[in-house]
Amino acid sequence: MRWENLTVESGSGPADAALFGADAVTTRTFDSPEFRGITFHEIRARSIINRVPGASRMPFEWTVNPYRGCTHACVYCFARKTHSYLDLDTGLGFDSQIVVKVNAPELLRRQLGSRRWLGEHIAMGTNVDCYQRAEGRYRLMPGILTALRDHANPFSILTKGTLILRDLDLLVQASQVTDVGISVSVGFTDPDLWRTVEPGTPAPERRLDVVRTLGEHGIGCGVLMAPVLPFLSDHPDRLRATVRAIAASGATSVTPLVLHLRPGAREWYMAWLGHHHPHLVRRYERLYAEGAYAPKWYQRRITRQVHDLAQEYGIGPTRAGMPRRIPDPAETDPVTPGAAAPEPVQLTLL
Repeated sequence: MRWENLTVESGSGPADAALFGADAVTTRTFDSPEFRGITFHEIRARSIINRVPGASRMPFEWTVNPYRGCTHACVYCFARKTHSYLDLDTGLGFDSQIVVKVNAPELLRRQLGSRRWLGEHIAMGTNVDCYQRAEGRYRLMPGILTALRDHANPFSILTKGTLILRDLDLLVQASQVTDVGISVSVGFTDPDLWRTVEPGTPAPERRLDVVRTLGEHGIGCGVLMAPVLPFLSDHPDRLRATVRAIAASGATSVTPLVLHLRPGAREWYMAWLGHHHPHLVRRYERLYAEGAYAPKWYQRRITRQVHDLAQEYGIGPTRAGMPRRIPDPAETDPVTPGAAAPEPVQLTLL
């Protein structure tokens, strides 16, 4: 693996020095059932707050990612490409070779305390999930959240992990001193589709339990309905079932995103599709013939359908990455009947 050549430029911004050196890497395996077959590469990072490249479609400028690789093993994950920067496989290697930045909490605290840091919003979970299974062993997020709370630094988290509820007290404390945005990713609720396309994640209904629990503790939680999988989860009945379940969880918003297939993820997803749904391969090749994103007409159709369903069930869209705290009803403008739905924006969060 080319640890020495991995600079911030490979991940999310320009830098002169490597993120860490080969002498700072400790490789471990654990024989417990939940970690069998997984290798952890523990490193001491040199930087933890990363600037998002200017050309990115992300709606935020700074991120913190304590892990690389993800045991959620979602076959569509756009972050698979980042494993190639380490000469690691973007398929099974991404699912089982996990880089752990063990010094993330103390490094973040130091960077937040720097005079150069201006207290800008920090997004987490936008590359790989910070509440994947590895977090149960390494427990990096409590220290990260404590540092953000102590510095009253605004942040958001996007996750598929129910482990976030372990840190509920810290989230509540942080929300009392700064803007905290939580989004849970639930693209569909079909159990058979979930088991094959997101095999390492908690079931969709368990994720919606997270939304419900956060809301009960005063932390409004939006749902990123992502990805919507063409010809698999986009049937009107399936969209309705998903939005209905999201609404029942008490979500403050639902934001649909259609599957995008970047290099690294595209090859892995298409191989999965050929194995599980071979009759759809040609349709995908036609739909994604122009690149990583589905055509605008298709994105608009899905967005319109989901927004209509959301309005029917009493929830609405919110821009991804923004704080999603429960608003004061007195400060909330009523929805204007018949207002045109906003143009869909295809973000690259998952």
